[in-house]
Amino acid sequence: MLQAIGLTSARHRGLPPAVDDLTFEAGSGSVTALLGPPGSGKTSTLRLMLELEPGRGVTYFRGRPLHRVAHPAREVGVLLGDVPGHPARTVRGQLRMLCAAAGAPTSRADEVLDAVGLVGLGDKRIGTLSLGMDRRLALASALLADPHTLILDEPAEGLVAREADWLHGMLRSHADRGGTVLYTTRDPKEAARSAGHVVTIDSGRLLADQEAADFSRTRLRPRVAVRSPHAARLAAIVSREARAARRSVEVVTEASGSRLSVYGSSCAEIGDTAFRHGLPVHQLADEVGDTGPASRPRDSGVLGDGLRDNGLLRDGVRDCDPLSEGEGEGGDGAAAAARPATGTGAVAATSRRAAGGPAPAVESAGAQLPPRIRRRPARGPLRPVRYELRRLFGVRSTALIVAVTLVASAAVSVVLARNGRAPLPNVLVAWPSLLPLPPAALGAGLLGALSFGDEFRYPALAAGRGTVPRRLGLLLAKLAVSAGVALSLGSLGVLVSAESLRLVYGGDLVQVPSNVMSLAASWSGLTVGCAWAGLLAAGIFRVTAAGVAAVLAVPVLMVPLIEAVPKAPTARSMSGLPGRLRELTWLQWPHEADRWVLALVRVVAHPVGTALTLSLSVLVCTYLFTSLRGRVRW
Repeated sequence: MLQAIGLTSARHRGLPPAVDDLTFEAGSGSVTALLGPPGSGKTSTLRLMLELEPGRGVTYFRGRPLHRVAHPAREVGVLLGDVPGHPARTVRGQLRMLCAAAGAPTSRADEVLDAVGLVGLGDKRIGTLSLGMDRRLALASALLADPHTLILDEPAEGLVAREADWLHGMLRSHADRGGTVLYTTRDPKEAARSAGHVVTIDSGRLLADQEAADFSRTRLRPRVAVRSPHAARLAAIVSREARAARRSVEVVTEASGSRLSVYGSSCAEIGDTAFRHGLPVHQLADEVGDTGPASRPRDSGVLGDGLRDNGLLRDGVRDCDPLSEGEGEGGDGAAAAARPATGTGAVAATSRRAAGGPAPAVESAGAQLPPRIRRRPARGPLRPVRYELRRLFGVRSTALIVAVTLVASAAVSVVLARNGRAPLPNVLVAWPSLLPLPPAALGAGLLGALSFGDEFRYPALAAGRGTVPRRLGLLLAKLAVSAGVALSLGSLGVLVSAESLRLVYGGDLVQVPSNVMSLAASWSGLTVGCAWAGLLAAGIFRVTAAGVAAVLAVPVLMVPLIEAVPKAPTARSMSGLPGRLRELTWLQWPHEADRWVLALVRVVAHPVGTALTLSLSVLVCTYLFTSLRGRVRW
């Protein structure tokens, strides 16, 4: 069961909140429609429920708020807008990446592709999908971790009737398996046909909370609102005359006893009837759609506590069966809403298996869901690492950046070695004095910036973890993967440069320097530091450009500032530092490790190393501060 209590969005510039003290619930085993016109606050309501925007109130998913759920993807499946994936990523690659994040086996991607009819389109790019195929992929992403609750924002908008029927059949099948389904719509007829419960809102406030049959009877068809001190007598007279004339007229007496809702008649007919029988009428008006009063929220569970009668429409007593009527707007919708959905015997939608085939034919409103995940992998550190690896290598931009970096390193090394005056280490890493950083460091920084920049531009994890995936496990995975990629890119850059120099100038130019260990430590620290600076800055400012700017700021701004600091006339020596560290920590490491410690100290003492260390320290502290404010989880 899903329970939303007191949802209120934050005010912006003195404007009224988009959602104002909204309380409702969606029961398990049923489909609930959140109905409202455009601008009524439907999307803001969903984002408040998913903790994607600031506000007040709480939403319980089977008794727990979302930030208290250990595995959000297994509890809630979300469809908000289009597929939140990189347009260059393949359909199957997108689902496998999300499988790694949700802890589902990789085979789950093929199962959901089969269920939504996209088996033949697994190798297509997301950016080339049509609207109907895009919605199918979004639904597959929501069903990937076998969640209990589905939350969808206008899933059938823009779809043809056949695709919309298939989609609602999938939702009913999920509800029939015991799940909770909540979706938004602006079409009252769609809500009456496909939902078992309808929650109507306008201007962020609750108008009605009704079962589908009551919604179809009281809020879809045109009616005449009558208020009279002799309402019961007038209702009996109108019903008797309608039966005598064999006309389909329904009279509903409201709980207050002085108000009637008459369906299938007009103000003129009701006025004439009241005049002929000498009955006074205090109100006589036509009401269509949602202009009339609404029913009060259901008194059940947590929502029943403290809810008072606010004057909304009470449950009425019917004189005749509205489901037997064919006249009036929404008559078909009422009959459809009254029929219980039966998904256990739903007919599966047939799909073509040929690669690149068109959309499958929909034979019925029912649909077959993917099988449940029988065994869920245990929680471990490799889950976010697998997700990050699939995210990184699932698009062509990574290979393009690596190729451009290696080609640039080779070209700069050949040009730099031509005059013979540049030191060999600078030639091998392709770092002339004109460039702020060598190509390998710039490439590592760009890949690091894209690591978090793509998370915000294409927020595949937003539904389960908030606007930014503020999980320390994911951060550590990104740091580890970006460090490995940076070291690999730096090593490949040096090897490609050395091979280019041997090919152009012969093998005598490339010699192994005596201080190769210190140079290797410096080069590794530079590439990894640039990758981490780009990653952390993009995670803080939520854009890739900020990560690239942070990488370039180290040599352009920080290094000149550090070099401008006046040096003391006499400097103290740090000789013997490894021995003092060994005494301080009571650790007995091998004496060969002393060289690595001194090499690390020399790297940090270099102006570039000092600038990079300071930048990383500030970025780490800032990221942790923003994460702690955003309900950080492991």
